[in-house]
Amino acid sequence: MGSSQSELRSLQSVSLFSLLFLLVAVAAAQPANPINIHVDAAKSQGPYAPIWNYFGADEPNYTYAPNGEKLLHEVSALSPVPVYFRTHNLLTTGDGTASLKWGSTNAYREAADGSPIYDWTITERIFDALQAAHIRPLVEVGFMPEALSTHPEPYRHTFPNGDVFTGWSYPPKDYAKWSALVVAWVHHLRQRYDTSAWLWEVWNEPDIPYWHGTPEEYDKLYDVTAAAIRSELPEAKIGGPDSTGPANDRAAAFLRQFLEHCAHGTNAATGKTGAPLDFISFHPKGSPKVVNGHVRMNVGAQLRSVQRGMQIVASYPEWRNTPIILGESDPEGCAACKGEQNGYRNGPLYGVSVAEAIARTYELARKENVHIQGAVTWAFEFENQPYFAGFRELATNGVDKPVLNVFRMLGMFGGDWIEASSTGAQPLDRVVADSVTASPDVNVVATRDDRAVDVLLWNYHDDDIPAEPAPIHLEVARVPANLVSVEIFRMDADHSNSFTAWKNMGSPQTPTSAQQKQLEDSAALEHDPPRTVAAHDAVITVDFSLPRQGVYLVKLKW
Repeated sequence: MGSSQSELRSLQSVSLFSLLFLLVAVAAAQPANPINIHVDAAKSQGPYAPIWNYFGADEPNYTYAPNGEKLLHEVSALSPVPVYFRTHNLLTTGDGTASLKWGSTNAYREAADGSPIYDWTITERIFDALQAAHIRPLVEVGFMPEALSTHPEPYRHTFPNGDVFTGWSYPPKDYAKWSALVVAWVHHLRQRYDTSAWLWEVWNEPDIPYWHGTPEEYDKLYDVTAAAIRSELPEAKIGGPDSTGPANDRAAAFLRQFLEHCAHGTNAATGKTGAPLDFISFHPKGSPKVVNGHVRMNVGAQLRSVQRGMQIVASYPEWRNTPIILGESDPEGCAACKGEQNGYRNGPLYGVSVAEAIARTYELARKENVHIQGAVTWAFEFENQPYFAGFRELATNGVDKPVLNVFRMLGMFGGDWIEASSTGAQPLDRVVADSVTASPDVNVVATRDDRAVDVLLWNYHDDDIPAEPAPIHLEVARVPANLVSVEIFRMDADHSNSFTAWKNMGSPQTPTSAQQKQLEDSAALEHDPPRTVAAHDAVITVDFSLPRQGVYLVKLKW
């Protein structure tokens, strides 16, 4: 009898375990609760103005290399809106031979008697390449020619070895000669090009050793340079200081003293009060690191600098309505630096972090009530480097990286912002304070023009680890048509991703011509064939899955 009771209890235990196992299996097989995305096609939230259409790089001489020219034309073709390009080293001394974090134009030398020798040959190649691609320059006036530097030796650095901040980073030994150089250069540019829509700025990151001078000396450089530009182009739009991220107290103090100088200081060139300031620029950056063997991004660090910089600008009555250009807005600070923490750059995580940062920058501008004009992505391309070498760039050896497809999606936006919300979105304040390390940010923005609605969705998390896709239930309400064409564009690990294609073909460093074409084809923006969807009570519904670190654009046309 005892044995039978024991067997009975054992059978009951097995049955209970089997039931629990079955329940767990059934639950696992059930789809997770969908994330509800709601878009109101009739609820305008004001005109859409792009800020993503600004790019830049340390190395100006890559602009006229074959792959550089190819990429410039692709960037220009992203959208009907004008694209701007910013680059360092436009006045740096050298023969135009580029290397990592280096470029030169030899624009200024001196004869034995100290008289100036101007040579615009290389700068023409740079600006001709931009003009051919219909790209507008954001002209960064710098760096210091060797013959004008107060500390010229050593002059050319040997990055990644040794000090980068060599003789090009010092103040001029003669401000009159510096002013004459800028006047002559701007005069030549005005004669050769239509400069009416160009933007101008003075130097780069003068709050760190990019400028081996005091803040007051930078203010003087700004005054003298701005006056020289305006002497040739009275209507030129001039800005600065392109300082580093103001979440740092030292960088914030530099930005404040510059704004104070431009508002109330004595102008070193004119003797009058204040200096021209048509836009204000600073550089927010993130800070990725390696955690438990994987990359963890930190978009929150980037956004904290965006927000604090906006708050500083808004604190000055003279400047609170002045446009802000984020002169370099990136996941971290060095495009030419490699390292395990930068392993996000080849794959979809770079692209989704751009979508997250751009969308949140718009939110912060609305919250702080400031005018955001642009956010420069400091990424272009590097010549004579291995395929997918780990640099922060838009393309590698003529092959577009996945991040460029996010800009292609952003380029489809137009018209007005419309109301859009997601039950998977994280609150702005939480993302700024803590980044996205708990639940993912599954979020949305949308625009509408006369006959289309564009809905951009992304599934972002700081941690680059596998995760289940998010089930999406999208509703677009008050659509003014009974039948709508729906098209979905995709960028994720398996779509619009040349890095995945390259790995699948064995990661060749010397691909055949057929492999090169295959890689370039795989880099295009993939999309589902358009399908017709009927509206019910003026509502269009679309259901799909959005992978982690994916960015999708749903385009509705009627």
